[in-house]
Amino acid sequence: MIRSVENGARLELDTAVKIPNASAFLWNKKMMVHMNCRGYAVAQFMQPEPAKYAHAPNLEAKTFMQPEQPYYAHHPGRFFYVKDEETDRLFSAPYAPAKTPLDSFVFSAGKSDILWKIEHDGLFIEMCLSLPTNEAMEQWSFTVKNNSPKTRKISVYPYFPVGYMSWMNQSGQYDANLNAIICSSITPYQKYREYDKIKTLKDKTYLLADTIPTSWEVNQATFEGDGGLHYPTGITGIELLKGDALYETPACVFQYREELQPGQEKTYRFLFGPAKDETEISDIKNRYFIERIEDKVTGFEKTKREYDDYIAKGKGCLQIKTPDAALDNFVNNWLPRQIYYHGETNRLSTDPQTRNYLQDNMGTGYIQKEVARQAYIKALCQQEESGAMPDGILIHEDAVLKYINQVPHTDHCVWLPICLKAYLDETNDYGLLQEIIPYKGNRKSATVSEHINLAMLWLYKTRDKRGLSYIEQGDWCDPMNMVGPKGIGVSGWLTMASSYAFKTWAQICINNNTEDIAKDFLIKAEELNSSINEHLWDGDRYARGITDDNVVFGVKKDPEGRIFLNTQSWALLSGSANVDKSKKIIDTVKNELESPYGVEMLAPSFTKMREDIGRVTQKFPGSAENGAVYNHAAAFYIFGLYEVGYTEKAFEILRRMIPGPDEKDLIQRGQLPVFVPNYYRGAYRQFPRTAGRSSQLFNTGAAPWLYRCLIDGLFGLRGDVDGLHINPRLPKEWNRAEAIREFRGATFKVNIQRESGISKTRVKVDDSLLHGQVIKDIQTRIYRVDIRIP
Repeated sequence: MIRSVENGARLELDTAVKIPNASAFLWNKKMMVHMNCRGYAVAQFMQPEPAKYAHAPNLEAKTFMQPEQPYYAHHPGRFFYVKDEETDRLFSAPYAPAKTPLDSFVFSAGKSDILWKIEHDGLFIEMCLSLPTNEAMEQWSFTVKNNSPKTRKISVYPYFPVGYMSWMNQSGQYDANLNAIICSSITPYQKYREYDKIKTLKDKTYLLADTIPTSWEVNQATFEGDGGLHYPTGITGIELLKGDALYETPACVFQYREELQPGQEKTYRFLFGPAKDETEISDIKNRYFIERIEDKVTGFEKTKREYDDYIAKGKGCLQIKTPDAALDNFVNNWLPRQIYYHGETNRLSTDPQTRNYLQDNMGTGYIQKEVARQAYIKALCQQEESGAMPDGILIHEDAVLKYINQVPHTDHCVWLPICLKAYLDETNDYGLLQEIIPYKGNRKSATVSEHINLAMLWLYKTRDKRGLSYIEQGDWCDPMNMVGPKGIGVSGWLTMASSYAFKTWAQICINNNTEDIAKDFLIKAEELNSSINEHLWDGDRYARGITDDNVVFGVKKDPEGRIFLNTQSWALLSGSANVDKSKKIIDTVKNELESPYGVEMLAPSFTKMREDIGRVTQKFPGSAENGAVYNHAAAFYIFGLYEVGYTEKAFEILRRMIPGPDEKDLIQRGQLPVFVPNYYRGAYRQFPRTAGRSSQLFNTGAAPWLYRCLIDGLFGLRGDVDGLHINPRLPKEWNRAEAIREFRGATFKVNIQRESGISKTRVKVDDSLLHGQVIKDIQTRIYRVDIRIP
């Protein structure tokens, strides 16, 4: 059903039926497009806020991508109808909207393009979607070949629905001079002061072709008619009617009548995207379809090559070869690509949440170190002089804090040392700590080290008399918004995370020769751990928090939400759980939270509103934060398990995060293993039928944490101030593994093998026995590392 080709650089699916929502995504610096294997699409571009150029047939929310995106007949997509002019038989590619059973089907997810290869009724079709690197547009090529022994008379109809653009003003027409269908609209506004921004928006959507069509249609209702999308009325005639859209829902439809001899093929190329005006579209046409550059290729061809190079820059720092080929393919090809996407696009937001921005750039530190470095500086320049971090980081000059970033959360400071430690481990760039940067408002400046020190002190002070951290209207869990709005409720997780942040900052301070600061924060961490154990321990689990009304929740007596994963994970990381408590909580997590698809975020899932916890309890049981296998939280748990030595359990849960490789699991999840989604449905014990279903949403903090678990945990090739620390923790069923680790300008070719008769790990570097397990004084060269483990 699925197979990897081109050395893992492509993953191919041979059915449009078994996994109907299987998808892949492409992005560049200006946009993102998420393509479903059947042809449905979700695309956004930045101007500077997120906007769409292909819309639903009715007004829709445009603020952010949705999990478990529902696809319906009129969902925006990119489709091509093919009609036999002699028999009137019709099918559509890649599958929707006609959904005619095809003779063969391949959906091929590549790193820098998405392909379909389809055979039906003696015709072979290849479709390709790619993007340029710096412009918001889709590049499409469509090739049809006559594989039958007779001449075929056919019509090809590219159909790109545009949808309901605006209640204020919308229209569409074919422009013969540009050979483009141009759909126009005006973004609605109410306040006259908004006009200056509205008038600069790219409110036109165009479909630009390199081949002059036989005919066209711009009116969606006319094209569809009474036949519906399965066999549109417009297709029944000899030619389309060349209609326009006058305050009617537009669509971009061309018709190409062709007579193909046996073996003959025809290729069409299209550009689809937003524009400000016809002048911009004319410029695009010239650059992509008309002008030839030195090697006689068009801009269409040149930008495809440039985009290939752009995506190739997202290569990770770890390549592996293990007994698990599917894991190898995911780690080597797809996980670093997803991390690269996060660092490049900031989730298509101009004010990413601070926690997301810092954790996404934790991953970026493995791929684009200077980008990560600048991200930490940008974030700290927006810190208050009190030490508090904002709820969102403004990354565009016109950006303002919006949506969830207007709701006060208390966790943002903790991510500073936690994420920075990964960057420092990778780069040894302790000079960053001495950089002098301003606080918000530029009234006062301090070193990065002083900024973070102040953030840690802010966390220490923002606690109640019990020593537990205030939650206000949320911590890492956004929708836990009614635990502490009165300013009394506390977060067990945040108290643990603060303790771990203090310990992490202390280690950074030790490496930076500021031992007095380190000693102080280690004492503070133990103080927090003591408060945690006094007020939150419930015999075999830690409570999630205490509400404004002094109700402890996330405990055994609760009928719903009696255990939350995060307080178990971070108890392992913070050290609040000793050896005995660690064993108890790991056993409890196994019994109450583990599922075949990973570890759930809480259980049992809430089935009704609990007003002292908040809107997390209103989400459908097993979806998102209400008991899903929320992979971001699962990655925290995996990282914690590696930290305390439960390596078999860590790998077991890590492997469940990736779909497949068996067909039954792939079908249940409904997702290709080309990204880790933000969640799989949970509530496995309550609703087993839907458990495991993927959200299909690739915006997730799970990606950088999973990569860190692989580097630091599974393969144990972690950097630190003194060099590369060697401590592989392979699962028992593996007798050997190989890795190539890029680190500080050097390449480490690592062979790991089990050996009987030894009691501790033995490391050879270039055939010389290493004393200890740290490779120091690293030079820019290739190292050959042989590791023998018991």
